[in-house]
Amino acid sequence: MTYNELPLTIYLIGANIIMSIIGFYNPGFMNKTIMWPYYIKRNQQFYRILTSGFIHADWIHLFFNMFTLFFFGLNLEFILQSKQLGGQSTYLVLYFGAIILSDLPSYWKHKDSYGYRSLGASGAVSAVVFASILFDPWQSIYLYGALKISAALYAVLFVAYCIHMGKKAQDNVNHDAHLWGSIFGLLYMALIIVIKDPALFDNILEQLKHPSLFGNG
Repeated sequence: MTYNELPLTIYLIGANIIMSIIGFYNPGFMNKTIMWPYYIKRNQQFYRILTSGFIHADWIHLFFNMFTLFFFGLNLEFILQSKQLGGQSTYLVLYFGAIILSDLPSYWKHKDSYGYRSLGASGAVSAVVFASILFDPWQSIYLYGALKISAALYAVLFVAYCIHMGKKAQDNVNHDAHLWGSIFGLLYMALIIVIKDPALFDNILEQLKHPSLFGNG
């Protein structure tokens, strides 16, 4: 494989790692790139919505997001290419669109809250995960590397968890971004299928007729 043949997922992971490491050791950089609705509204710094999707709070936050993106992102890229659904162009719109759209609800909710800030690629990663699940809803997913469940069950539990925790708002996680990123990923990919190859829904519907609690693999 030549340099130009590397999947986009690898480039995105690289960008996340580089920007996050800079942020870890440069508080000024972190302060200028983090999602800060209060500053966005008053100083028109809308770039923060995008840049905040490439920085992370710590190494653990970065690792789990990039670990998930690596596996689901590579899988989705292959699907989009092999099924002729727009390939890399579709993938890039999904990723960057999710970063922006997943943060908009948080912006509107907290635009007058000076102390509210958020960061991380979770909105985009959630979109990639849910877009991938659409093509194989009963694939196996291992929660925490041990608990095996189907992707469809994971999706339902994940959405329910995001809604519940978003209402409680008792931790430092932007659950709204996770939720809206997931919804965007699912709807955007469904729209792409409608536009590019509606016949693919026949296969998806056929898979849904044969549910599996723990997945098929």
